[in-house]
Amino acid sequence: MKLSNTVKKEINALIEIGDTILQKASRADSSFESSDLAEVSSWVTRLGQLLRKLYGENSQHYANFDRAISTEGFYIIHSSWYGHISQVQGIALAVKHDVENDLIGSIKGLLQAEIFANFLEIGEHLLSEGYKDAAAVTIGAVLEDGLRELCKKNNIAITKPNGSPLTIEPLNAELAKNEVYSKLTQKQITSWAHIRNKAAHGQYNEYDKSQVEMMLLFVQGFAEQHLA
Repeated sequence: MKLSNTVKKEINALIEIGDTILQKASRADSSFESSDLAEVSSWVTRLGQLLRKLYGENSQHYANFDRAISTEGFYIIHSSWYGHISQVQGIALAVKHDVENDLIGSIKGLLQAEIFANFLEIGEHLLSEGYKDAAAVTIGAVLEDGLRELCKKNNIAITKPNGSPLTIEPLNAELAKNEVYSKLTQKQITSWAHIRNKAAHGQYNEYDKSQVEMMLLFVQGFAEQHLA
């Protein structure tokens, strides 16, 4: 995932603003007022928005940010009380480090891989408990979401011209067409997609448990190879 120049400029601007606020705070004999408080409020808001966009609200960076801005008397800022502002600036510097070292995409990829693995575990559990049909739907959903993420990674459209999402087969065709994987893999995905569709439409007698087990093994291998 290559970050846009807009994102890079924004984090650099936020670092500069943070430095300015810290310099003012270190020299302030009394609490910030008016325009200085407005600058802090704008800085905090912009950084919060950027953290949500890059990492999501469940990330460690956002948790640290939320903890810092929840400090009692956050907007009481002067030379004897600005450590909490340093904490926020530290978070901004951590984001700058991630941006400069192209780590954002890696972080998101790891999180996505973890999500896929969790859902595949659910599918495996359903299968072991004898719920082959629910397992087929779950495993098929993981495969479709994986194809969608792979398309995003390779700048391939995931929606139709009218904005509606592409389904598993068009995604599969586009990925093979763009040589993200082989024609053989495309055919394998097509066969597993048929089982997922049969399960989703209640055609439970047209496949058996062993086929769903093979489907699970394929999707696990596919995820490790292309999505990890």
